Amino acid sequence: MRKAKIHKFPYDVVGLGICAVDYLCRLPHYPHLDEKTELTEFSMQGGGPVPTALVTLARLGAKVSYLGKVGDDEGGRFVKESLEREGVDSHGLVVSSGDRTPRAFVWIDGSSGLRSISADRTGLRNLQPKEISQDLIASGRYLLIDGKETEAALRAARWSRQSGAEVVLDVGSRRDKMEQLLGLTDYLVVSESFALQFGETAAEEAAARFLFGFGPKVVVVTLGHKGSVCLSREGLFRQRAFTVPVVDTTGAGDVFHGAFLYGLLRDWKLRRTVRFASAVAAIKCGKMGGQVGIPTLVQTEEFLSGH
Repeated sequence: MRKAKIHKFPYDVVGLGICAVDYLCRLPHYPHLDEKTELTEFSMQGGGPVPTALVTLARLGAKVSYLGKVGDDEGGRFVKESLEREGVDSHGLVVSSGDRTPRAFVWIDGSSGLRSISADRTGLRNLQPKEISQDLIASGRYLLIDGKETEAALRAARWSRQSGAEVVLDVGSRRDKMEQLLGLTDYLVVSESFALQFGETAAEEAAARFLFGFGPKVVVVTLGHKGSVCLSREGLFRQRAFTVPVVDTTGAGDVFHGAFLYGLLRDWKLRRTVRFASAVAAIKCGKMGGQVGIPTLVQTEEFLSGH
């Protein structure tokens, strides 16, 4: 049955969500208020939850397409070129005349690898439902959305369901019409902060069970260095995070999403899929930025064989 699905859909995954140009600054330590600190490293990379997940999938060997919005500026050209260089199809990218492509300014603490992010989307109008292609949405075996441009995400999720595909939702903070998005989601992979806030609880497992009540087949709550909590009809389990030298945690959750989807494409058992996704995210943390450090399938398999 899976082989029939692969034949039907031109793309393994179509992703719809916001993008950005990431300006990454590594510091010897995070500065105090009114303190001046010299950078130790700088990098400019493509960013955004869905694009980073798609780059992960492409590097692992999947066929993917991105649908999002940029401005008609240097940043927009940078985003498009970065995606295409990684093998991510970008023909669904909407270029908005007179707008500025989103930017994210990332400060990385050199002693811990933890980061702080300030995002600037003030120069770009939201992607609208009329700007997305039903044919493109229906061409993916899975649809990955972040839900930030809510109306477009809802329409895409409905189209995807109609085509026989499944929907994966990546959400880090509460969105408008969240209950509707959750009701259209097959695989829900969320941050700890969102799960605890939305579930109105301090217990990770209770939050996972609350979210599972909205109908997804699987709920994964990512917990950073604490690993993840995973819930399906088969029960609940925890996956420990791999212990690695950390340079930068930027994009680790986004990379986890991409690697999780790769496991779905391979029809792996949930435990194997989550362990694999944890490994890919851990390896990424060895380099600065969300995309440069993403490993290949061979690199990940070598890593797992040693753990």
